[in-house]
Amino acid sequence: MSRRYLGVVIIVFVAACFQQRPVTAQLVVPGMGTQIHYVGDDFEDPDWRFIDRLPKSSRENDGYARSPLGYAANRRWAEGPERGHPDRLEIIPTPADGLPGSEHSLLMQTRNSGVPGRNSFDVQQDDLIVNCQGRIGSSIRVSEMPNCLVRVFLPPPEQWEDRSGPHFGFRSGLSSAGNTTGRGFFGSLAGNVAEPYWPGIWIHFRSETSRRVEQDSAFLKVRGDRSGRDFRVLEIEEFGWWTLGMSFTGDGKVHFFASPGVDPLTEADHLTSQYPYSFQAARFRTFFFNACNRNDGKTWSTPFVLDDPQLFVVNAERVASLVERKERARARAAAAKAKTGTTKTR
Repeated sequence: MSRRYLGVVIIVFVAACFQQRPVTAQLVVPGMGTQIHYVGDDFEDPDWRFIDRLPKSSRENDGYARSPLGYAANRRWAEGPERGHPDRLEIIPTPADGLPGSEHSLLMQTRNSGVPGRNSFDVQQDDLIVNCQGRIGSSIRVSEMPNCLVRVFLPPPEQWEDRSGPHFGFRSGLSSAGNTTGRGFFGSLAGNVAEPYWPGIWIHFRSETSRRVEQDSAFLKVRGDRSGRDFRVLEIEEFGWWTLGMSFTGDGKVHFFASPGVDPLTEADHLTSQYPYSFQAARFRTFFFNACNRNDGKTWSTPFVLDDPQLFVVNAERVASLVERKERARARAAAAKAKTGTTKTR
């Protein structure tokens, strides 16, 4: 090989590496930027309810989405097509030491996970999806630096499902950059394939009834590393309220945060930054929550409580414009409906 040819090869290789992994962006702490109030929930609406469309979806397990899917009356939540929604979604008084001013939160629990009417006797999960893309009308570029957070109440150990393993997930829905060369869920990627993936934070429990476990305890795992493996990041020293967050930056990285209590997250709460599955994120589509349990038809999952799931965007001009357009259209539709109703009653 000539020196000239070797030099060209090296230049092309280096350029490809920089294209695949841009220079690291600043660390965005969840809660930075403009809050997109059109997405998320505070659960203070007295008419809050989730409308079931049973049987639930289980496309991931058996290929059946079973449309139409369930949704919240305020259209801020939806059942996902891959898995069904949690069976119990109830507004309750906010547990003690929650967010100042919060009077109500959402209790999330499931029993009939997995394929409807079929008990698999293993761990299955249901999903509660924040309707981000549906309400905004677009996914969000990671260069716009979206970030999301939630407060989660972890009940005392005696209220957890008596099982060691994953109990709760706080996840995001992303699309990889088209030039990714990582390994996807259906084999190796080639060409400009944009792959969907779902990184997040899992809450695991160690039950004292399990072998070699002396007492109940819990810890956080992140999904995932470059191979997509979950790995432990933090021991949970106290139960009660926790704040979990994720942010997404222009270099395609996912940044994970967690802290006990309900105070705003800071850089000190940073757990890890990763390219899960070796993917470089290009677009943020949504975030969602998992409730896991033993799918035996009778065992309820651990009763977790959610409060104030929020979406923020640092470079928010485009997203704010889309939301403003949606709100204007909604206002026009409401005015037209009111006018029609007034006319009919004359």
